[in-house]
Amino acid sequence: MDVKNVFLHGDLKEDIYMTPPPGLFSSSTLEVCKLNRSLYGLKQAPRAWFEKFRSTLLQFKFVQSQYDSSLFLHKTSIGIVLLLVYVDDIFIIGTDSLLIIQLQQRLLKSFHMKDLGLLTYFLGLEVQSNSSGIFLNQHKYTQDLVALAGLQDSSLVDTPLEVNVKYDSDEGELLTDPSLYRQLVGSLNYLTITRPDISFVVQQVSQFMHSPRHLHLAAVRRIIRYLRGTPCRGLFFPAGSSLRLSAFSNADWAGCLNTRRSVTGWCMFLGDSLISWKSKKQDRVSKSSTESEYRAMSATCFEITWLRGLLNEIGFSQSNATPLHADNISAIQIATNLVYHERTKHIEVDCHYIRDAINTRVISLPHVSITLQIADVFTKSLTRQRHQFLIGKLMLLDQPTSI
Repeated sequence: MDVKNVFLHGDLKEDIYMTPPPGLFSSSTLEVCKLNRSLYGLKQAPRAWFEKFRSTLLQFKFVQSQYDSSLFLHKTSIGIVLLLVYVDDIFIIGTDSLLIIQLQQRLLKSFHMKDLGLLTYFLGLEVQSNSSGIFLNQHKYTQDLVALAGLQDSSLVDTPLEVNVKYDSDEGELLTDPSLYRQLVGSLNYLTITRPDISFVVQQVSQFMHSPRHLHLAAVRRIIRYLRGTPCRGLFFPAGSSLRLSAFSNADWAGCLNTRRSVTGWCMFLGDSLISWKSKKQDRVSKSSTESEYRAMSATCFEITWLRGLLNEIGFSQSNATPLHADNISAIQIATNLVYHERTKHIEVDCHYIRDAINTRVISLPHVSITLQIADVFTKSLTRQRHQFLIGKLMLLDQPTSI
């Protein structure tokens, strides 16, 4: 559903006055207008709208999520209805059809809204669904990005980044006009919503936004050439998949040439469906590969805890500990050993949060072979065969013919 003139719905809690708009009075005047409702341009407008919308839902016996403030839910004896709001766009899903109809009627009565029907397109996201599952991609957005870069007729590549290539902030000549570079990288960041296979390389080129060089632009162009060959690729969520949460964590020790900080990579699965992932440079230097892996595991544990709480809130509680697959045996031993000793005393206390999670059976730490470490794709450049193998594990597919 779409809200019309969304910021005009908000009620103001404070007195706000404005000068009369041109043409309201035939002659100049010292009078001012007092606003009874919010207007576009007011700093309070987004907050006023959300508070008005929130109070309307709470009156309809919906509950605001403790884990995502934009999510509201209502459980009944028949099932559950979930509502997610993004500024003026509202998504409703649930198993209680009658409650969904009543909710729509209530919203149409309270606000100027339009029912857009089943979700098929939203801010560049294309959604297709049938009995076999749901498929998300950004096909048109990808094509527009290729056109923006002027690479419609360029040659294709099999991977978004060459193997063993690492970029330096001072290598090569500066771009005379960095605006195109920044526009392309910003667009690539948005594309990672459905393309986790480019998360690592986009994280790499995002580090040079302040002073990009020709070599960095060449890296961006390679990513886009890779995307041009796979414009229909996206995430597939198969129907009937289990609802057990699992995670993979990895790190590339001292991967950044400029700061020698490591790169953390992790991904979360709900059954066979990839639902969360990240590739991010760590905020401090690690003294060993074991420490970098341990930090990555701890960061992944935070996400697991949040996801478990969210899943429990909507009715899919995780009765067993969530397996966090790691390939570094030393890091696993540090996490399971409650004794602080010479090897771990320099690691900040917040990293040892993972030990509490193990003790409370929030997570378990099974060892996984490095060849099956799915999070590898979020920490380093890979060969074509390795890259294709891992993105297949991510349920990242070209558009299925059955969808």
